[in-house]
Amino acid sequence: MAQPLSRQLALRIGLAARALPNVTPKFLVELLIEVLKLPLTDAKLKALTIYQLRTAKNGALKSVPRQVLSAACAYLRDKAAVDIIDTSLPDIVAYEEGDMRGSIRLAIATDRGLNVNAHFGSCLRFLVYQVSANETRLIDVRGTAGAKSAKDPQVWRAELVNDCHLVLAESIGLPDVARLMKDGIYPVKYPETRLVSDALADIQHILREAPPPWLGKLMGHHELARRRLPQLLAVPNEHGNRHPV
Repeated sequence: MAQPLSRQLALRIGLAARALPNVTPKFLVELLIEVLKLPLTDAKLKALTIYQLRTAKNGALKSVPRQVLSAACAYLRDKAAVDIIDTSLPDIVAYEEGDMRGSIRLAIATDRGLNVNAHFGSCLRFLVYQVSANETRLIDVRGTAGAKSAKDPQVWRAELVNDCHLVLAESIGLPDVARLMKDGIYPVKYPETRLVSDALADIQHILREAPPPWLGKLMGHHELARRRLPQLLAVPNEHGNRHPV
């Protein structure tokens, strides 16, 4: 009889399965057993390749983008990947396009806890929220372990959040700002640690009161306030001053 998986290996496999579209932990365990044979060990997972994932189970994952397979491999290989699990986080809630009318998607750079408290280029994870004027929903937690093996870690990070409209971080370098802006993603800096809930409330206030034209278009608004984007997306500090990106 096969030995049960250790808690850490089970967590890593669970995270990897969540990173893959329509893949359950059970299916991924079966795939890994086919490729690596029993027992599944830390050493075997560390040696796993993207090619092995793509071709196992008669190529069941062959249509999955390499970027997604790379992220799944990163979870499987790296013990540190389990650090993105945080019991203080709310539950992840499934989201289908159209569920929240007038909503946008944003990624928050964090390490641990419920704070905007990390640099875009070195954060442990991104909390991905769908946000409307009246609702916020945590829809994903994306670990960044895969950046370690990427050809260009910063490009890898930018691609990890390329389905988002905003990125909130404690700090972000100018090259990353330029890269995100080129892809239509607007970075917002919170130079002083701020609760995620407060940051989300900031964005909701903007959505309710005076969304800039591009946000209004995303939300389906036809009459838009004509304020400048940097003014709206700047972040007030304790003195009432604002820090635009």
